[in-house]
Amino acid sequence: MPNRLAHETSPYLLQHADNPVDWWPWSAEAFEAARERNLPVLLSVGYSSCHWCHVMAHESFEDAATADYLNAHFVSVKVDREERPDVDAVYMEAVQAATGQGGWPMTVFLTPDAEPFYFGTYFPPEARHGMPSFRQVLEGVHAAWTDRREEVAEVAGKIVRDLAGRKLSYGDAQVPGEQELAQALLGLTREYDQQRGGFGGAPKFPPSMVIEFLLRHHARTGAEGALQMAADTCERMARGGIYDQLGGGFARYSVDREWVVPHFEKMLYDNALLCRVYAHLWRSTGSELARRVALETADFMVRELRTAEGGFASALDADSDDGSGRHVEGAYYVWTPAQLREVLGDDAGLAAQYFGVTEEGTFEHGSSVLQLPLQEGVFDAEKIESVKARLLAARAERPAPGRDDKVVAAWNGLAIAALAETGAYFDRPDLVEAAVAAADLLVRLHLDDQVRLVRTSKDGRAGANAGVLEDYADVAEGFLALASVTGEGVWLEFAGFLVDHVLARFTGESGGLYDTAADAERLIRRPQDPTDNATPSGWTAAAGALLSYAAHTGSEPHRTAAERALGVVKALGPRVPRFIGWGLAVAEAVLDGPREIAVVGPAPDDAATRALHRTALLGTAPGAVVAVGTPGSDEFPLLADRPLVGGEPAAYVCRNFTCDAPTTDPERLRTALGG
Repeated sequence: MPNRLAHETSPYLLQHADNPVDWWPWSAEAFEAARERNLPVLLSVGYSSCHWCHVMAHESFEDAATADYLNAHFVSVKVDREERPDVDAVYMEAVQAATGQGGWPMTVFLTPDAEPFYFGTYFPPEARHGMPSFRQVLEGVHAAWTDRREEVAEVAGKIVRDLAGRKLSYGDAQVPGEQELAQALLGLTREYDQQRGGFGGAPKFPPSMVIEFLLRHHARTGAEGALQMAADTCERMARGGIYDQLGGGFARYSVDREWVVPHFEKMLYDNALLCRVYAHLWRSTGSELARRVALETADFMVRELRTAEGGFASALDADSDDGSGRHVEGAYYVWTPAQLREVLGDDAGLAAQYFGVTEEGTFEHGSSVLQLPLQEGVFDAEKIESVKARLLAARAERPAPGRDDKVVAAWNGLAIAALAETGAYFDRPDLVEAAVAAADLLVRLHLDDQVRLVRTSKDGRAGANAGVLEDYADVAEGFLALASVTGEGVWLEFAGFLVDHVLARFTGESGGLYDTAADAERLIRRPQDPTDNATPSGWTAAAGALLSYAAHTGSEPHRTAAERALGVVKALGPRVPRFIGWGLAVAEAVLDGPREIAVVGPAPDDAATRALHRTALLGTAPGAVVAVGTPGSDEFPLLADRPLVGGEPAAYVCRNFTCDAPTTDPERLRTALGG
């Protein structure tokens, strides 16, 4: 008999719809039931492609005896952290404050007033490695609730008070200057892994937002060290096992420092951010590797993550059937020498050498993750392409990893920006069309008549959860990129509606930003986090979108809001640059202007107009915005009073209220934009 999750849109919640646990979705009704029954709430938070979430579900939530105990003594609430990042953020902060660590699955016990009093992550079915069993935890919490209620209330009250007392060190609401950005670069240099690229030790995450800062810093200052760190890190990742050498696209992170063995789940947000970063690296350096990886990653997103409605699914699982009915991490992606021989025959030795496949293996049970190790000698390019095609075809016969089909607004915004720019740079109109289709879906399904965003949809059905700050910011970012690439002013208009919501509903005192709207559901704390995690923080993404919108329109309130929001980057950039890379990238754009480029021509398909437009898009000036159209067009404010020059298409470049003389020459425009 399915439980209450059967009617949800989240694939993660639907995975638990047939559990014997009487799950509730996060709702006022669940907490009302806890009050009426005088029971504590078990809050279990996870997400669809989380390996240990699946393990705990199988061990405990599918177990009838465990479910009976839970149903008798708790009201159980299941949350998809990707649908409700606000709920996840509030309770993760409590878990980290109490235990010093966090992660998923997240297991929190709450009072019926949603106040937390006991925490954990994964609990095994039997006690091991110093961890109590899940049943022991449940019995202990039940005993405390029954026999020591006052103590529980005291603990819960203290935790909530402690959380409420945590004030963000905001800085002085001023934009970071040369000094702070130089200090941030120095801090990154200290943490940089010279041998292997990237920052810090294992596990190693792709630092896409930091790389964006490094590329912009190099473009603005000429700092060669910044470009070197960006380029070397991108090359090491692209050659490692974290990159899918056959099908394109990146895994979530590397479990080692060398980028060899990934955690195999593939997330939309990682691939969108990295696709854009590699495209920008190519724009800065002309690197053939960067071009290949940007295009392969874009093609992976369109081929494997695109939904029937035109949006992009959230993730592919790490686990898949290994052919024997067992779900095994990485089974879809790894190879043994014997498997290579079976598919490739005489070419197996060449493939093993090229991809670093060994008899002992680089992963489990003698299997290897495909890499591109640096080695002597030259490989026959045609032969390698044939090998890759045959391996890819053979891999397609394996049971595929599961796909989380929900469409998350913020991550689709990131994908729209990446696909629009990659399509424009490499003359791939199909990629731009895919970006437009995803943007159309967001407008059609995720926006209501007040232009408020819904965070998720699935199978063409909008979810019930309100968009959070990152949704408004990243969708605006995607629409702004689309406006620059397509010359369609409607995308600028929609971006304006979204950033106006940021000003009206997400902005607090001193220009600080909250993750949830002022009129959103009240949680025990209103979440507010300016630091990057796997994606740009909503705070710094909003600063970037506000800045770009202001550059397009000349709007002083939007510019002021962007600058005030960057005060936190002034405070945190020099201290923790790895965790506020997007904020540092936006700060680079402020220091550069950003530049405003208007390209006018007699018709959109005019060859000379297209040449100027392409040159403008390929300029490396940080955060530059581009408008293209006919003279006198009202599509973009930047086109106002911009005539042709001697009857020829022309480009106008302005920044900080000063404009260069218009030019009809793409080479002169390229020089002006650092292209």
